[in-house]
Amino acid sequence: MPKPLAPPGSKLNPRLGLRVIVWLGVAAGLAWGAKEANSFLLSDPRFEIECEAGRTTCAALEIQGAIYTSQQRIQAVFAPDFGLSVFHVPLAERRRHLLAVDWVNTASVSRLWPNRIVVAITERRPVAFAKLPIGDGPRYRLALIDGDGVLLSLPPRVRFRLPVLSGVTENQTEAERRERVNAMQRLLDDLGPQAKDISEINAAIAGDMRIIAAVGPNVVELLVGDRHYRSRYLNFLNHYDEIRKRSGDAGVFDLRLDDRILAK
Repeated sequence: MPKPLAPPGSKLNPRLGLRVIVWLGVAAGLAWGAKEANSFLLSDPRFEIECEAGRTTCAALEIQGAIYTSQQRIQAVFAPDFGLSVFHVPLAERRRHLLAVDWVNTASVSRLWPNRIVVAITERRPVAFAKLPIGDGPRYRLALIDGDGVLLSLPPRVRFRLPVLSGVTENQTEAERRERVNAMQRLLDDLGPQAKDISEINAAIAGDMRIIAAVGPNVVELLVGDRHYRSRYLNFLNHYDEIRKRSGDAGVFDLRLDDRILAK
């Protein structure tokens, strides 16, 4: 009676077994090497970020692009990393924290061999002074505001020549403030050279703008609506002497009707 044939592949191929053993050894060696290299990078003192406590600047932390941004606040973001290896710094997390710092618009963080961190930021560009009410009373404080509706602190000993924007508050969302900033910019663009006479723009209702302007020795508040700002303002100036005679001491004027001017 013939013997049954052995199923294909039942015999162990010595060469294949040797290759498997070799590759397993290589993989184990690579894993061990990677672990040792990682331990070396995280523990060797040559890679340690040195920064003395209480110092206003840190040689191991290079900050680029910061003009109005507080360098102390940027340094505080990296305070948990001082005394540790530069390879221990979680770059993406530190970048997210930088974006929350006042004035920072964009930020990048990189390692510089052997033990330095380089921070490069671009700052926000203010477009107006924001007149922010304090409580429910008549008091207010000034901040700066950029084109995205982000409020910025006033840097010390720096002067800006910017319009004053009222009608924005700290309680509004950035999108709500951005809408009012955009309305202000459209108004100023339309006014052109006449914008120099405007001391304050009220955008509390973005579709119903108000401006405060100096006309000769007088300061007037003008309701200018949502369009034709330049033509309405020039029409007011051209007829101002006559308007003043008829309106007496009125200080508020409605220019939203193109065929007439109403004193309030």
